[in-house]
Parts: sequence; structure tokens; C-alpha cells
Amino acid sequence: MSGAGTDRPDFSSPSLPRHLARGAAGFGLLVGPVALVPVLGPAVLLLVPAGLLVLRGCPMCWAVGLAQTVSRGRLRKTCADGGCRLTVDRHEPT
Repeated sequence: MSGAGTDRPDFSSPSLPRHLARGAAGFGLLVGPVALVPVLGPAVLLLVPAGLLVLRGCPMCWAVGLAQTVSRGRLRKTCADGGCRLTVDRHEPT
């Protein structure tokens, strides 16, 4: 999964609501089974890997993806003369 024109990972989602839904499902599948162990037994912990899958590997990956989803189309990185700048694009993303 790479961003357009870069070789860096892209953890973003097509929309913010979709990304937040993924986060709710992923964190629910991480926290829920741990909380339900006293009620349902240790077999419920088999759902934890599904939570990691939904979060695309780890909670930090989801958080990075949230930042990428929010900034998609708004922030531009330009590099020239040995330095890079991050600028805000005021136009609507295409």
C-alpha cells in the first residue's frame, strides 16, 4: 500500500467516517474480548487478531492513518534547494 507517487506506506482510508468505523470495530475487537474473558472464558481472546487485522496491524498504524485521512488533499510537501516545506492547499482536493 503506497501513496500516489511515493514509496511510503499509506494507512489512510477513502473517507473519515470509514476510517472511524474501522477504528471502532478494531478497538472493540481488542478491548471487548479482554473485558469478556471473565464471562465467556479465554476462548473469546481468539477475536483479538481480528481487531489487529481491522486496524491494519496495530493501533499506531490506525492513528497514523487517521492523520493521513484528515490531511489528505490539504497538505502538500514541496522540496527544493535542500529543504522541504509543508504547505496547506486552500483548494478543494481532486
